[in-house]
Amino acid sequence: MWGGVHQPCLVVLGGATATGKTGLSLALARRLRVAILSADSRLVYRELDIGTAKPTVKERSQAPHYCIDIRNPTETMTVADYQQEANTLIQTLHDNRERLPLLVGGTGLYISSIVDGLRIPPVAPQAALRSQLLQLGQTQCHAMLQHIDPTAAQRIHPNDSVRTVRALEVAYVTGQPLSVQQGRQPPNYPVLYLGLDCETDFLKKRIEQRTAQMMEQGLVSEVETLCRQYGPDLPLLKTLGYAEMLGYLAGDYSIAEATALIVKSTCQFAKRQRTWFRKQPIRWFDAAAIDVVEQVWDAVQTFLTALPTVKI
Repeated sequence: MWGGVHQPCLVVLGGATATGKTGLSLALARRLRVAILSADSRLVYRELDIGTAKPTVKERSQAPHYCIDIRNPTETMTVADYQQEANTLIQTLHDNRERLPLLVGGTGLYISSIVDGLRIPPVAPQAALRSQLLQLGQTQCHAMLQHIDPTAAQRIHPNDSVRTVRALEVAYVTGQPLSVQQGRQPPNYPVLYLGLDCETDFLKKRIEQRTAQMMEQGLVSEVETLCRQYGPDLPLLKTLGYAEMLGYLAGDYSIAEATALIVKSTCQFAKRQRTWFRKQPIRWFDAAAIDVVEQVWDAVQTFLTALPTVKI
């Protein structure tokens, strides 16, 4: 058990969707006094439960969980917001020295904001400005960025409209180039960065199983309820799993077609996640290994044992 006699630290568990991060984090919680901090950009929203594979109330009762259900579906949660929320929680856990903070999730930027200490301009999305910029077209927007922030323009591909618009948005709102405001300030405590991955075919089977489970749990009813409450134009209903069910409710797909689309889209999303995470300094574990829990547990024990003890 982690009793607060070691130097404050952080254990991170990242990886693509459906690799088993939730189950592994709960297995660690049964052996170690941890507080689980979610690093998933959709788990922060209330009422989006089934389609996000949010840990159940029973699962969350096994250990304290944070950064879940902290925003209403109509509210915005930026990476800067998340960074501030998570860093405050980690500092509190370090001060209390009762539970080891365990950061778990698949949103790479959320994790990077903590372990790399990204300096993120606190600029919320500007819907009207974005609309105007998008109407100009990507070619003109990137040309504008080359004039306003040539350093950012050099880093951002000319066809990357999302990052181009964001860089322009930050520059217009703050009056300073994005490149000037960015940077890194890693935390001053040790971080153990672990990851789960597996073969593509194995992951696809897990995605198929989880999608079937979501359907059995009532994903269609969840989307219907969200539509009644917030309308079909709610941005979160355009995200993975919800968009396909929205299409089914609109008569665009059969339920079988919508389910197949969720599996396909989830596999594509997982591929992008895996590409991103592979560039990070992660110690990888095979999610399909029978003894994966023991392997990760050994790694965590080794990490904690190597930490210097401190007086409390």
